[in-house]
Amino acid sequence: MLWSLHILDYLLWAFLALSVLYVVFFAIASLFPRRKNRELSASDSSLTDFLVFLPAYHEDNVIRQSVEALLAQDYPKTHYHVAVISDHMQPDTNHWLSQQPISLLQPVFDNSSKAKALQFAMQQVEHRCERVVILDADNLVAPDFLSRLNIVCRQGYQAIQCHRTAKNSDNDVAALDGLSEEINNTLFRRAHNNIGLSSALIGSGMCFTYEWFASHIDRLSTAVEDRELEALLLVERIHIHYAADIHVKDEKVASSDNFQRQRLRWMTGQVQSLFAMLPNIPKAIASGNIDYIDKTFQQALIPRSILLLLLPVIALALTVLHWPWSLKWWLLLALFGLSLLIAIPRSLRSKALSRSVFALPSLAWRMLRNLFRIKKSDTTFHHTEHYQKSE
Repeated sequence: MLWSLHILDYLLWAFLALSVLYVVFFAIASLFPRRKNRELSASDSSLTDFLVFLPAYHEDNVIRQSVEALLAQDYPKTHYHVAVISDHMQPDTNHWLSQQPISLLQPVFDNSSKAKALQFAMQQVEHRCERVVILDADNLVAPDFLSRLNIVCRQGYQAIQCHRTAKNSDNDVAALDGLSEEINNTLFRRAHNNIGLSSALIGSGMCFTYEWFASHIDRLSTAVEDRELEALLLVERIHIHYAADIHVKDEKVASSDNFQRQRLRWMTGQVQSLFAMLPNIPKAIASGNIDYIDKTFQQALIPRSILLLLLPVIALALTVLHWPWSLKWWLLLALFGLSLLIAIPRSLRSKALSRSVFALPSLAWRMLRNLFRIKKSDTTFHHTEHYQKSE
């Protein structure tokens, strides 16, 4: 009996260690020097024509500020156009949008999703351009956003992910959400680019060549369109560049319920992406498509918040029951904790970290509960309500 339990202990440890060691590896890779951007030639100094999409589903509280930020760009007005896809927004919001120098699209969907909104927009907007930029309706960008993005586009990158960062940290949940995103930026974007791999996409702050996006947008069918776009890019060996210096401010969820709903959508999308990508693995291995193999493996990782709950619980339990077995678990927990500390930007290691500690146990438990609610075939779009400060 004891021998059987020991085998199960090692099997569980090995299973969780795969996810931990992946984080450890890329935490170390994040310390490597950044790869130099491609050199610009004299012929690459022209201006890019941008088409900026803002899918907006019940986003009345935030859309005006986002549109105003885009219209205030220092980039020539003749070289960019903004299109808002207004889905189930209020008449007064649509009236205000109709007065702005943008394209206002008002689709009517039985089951809304960002993928459907983008597909609709590509069919309706006649404005031709070189690049498509996708932002969320709650995103805020600096006046030089398009000017800086133009420089990166002229370096020849076909797919670009900007640095999405929190615009609010008003409570412990929002602080933890923002901290989690910065860890993702370090591990799955900066570290990956540091060793020549593609950055992960994140749903907004994305930029693609118009031709590629137009020819692939109709293939999207789930509520996690960024994962689908990633897979389509990587199967074609198109590198995704991470523009760490181009910031896009994104509103973080500020309630535990919203956090749980958002993570359930992400976890469901992760499972869907894993099963969708697995059939192409033999071809990826045969052709040496490391980017695609890495991304597929990434979909099989245990979420960090669940690891932060399971590792100390198992280590403590084994310390009480049979302490020699617990040593390898404490080692795994220490490696995981150190890797996360490395991945957290120095500016966030004190205030945000101390605040998020109080919210972590409850949110980790909610994430664990989400495991039993994942439905592989679920493609429903779950809207995340936005935080609104009281005046």
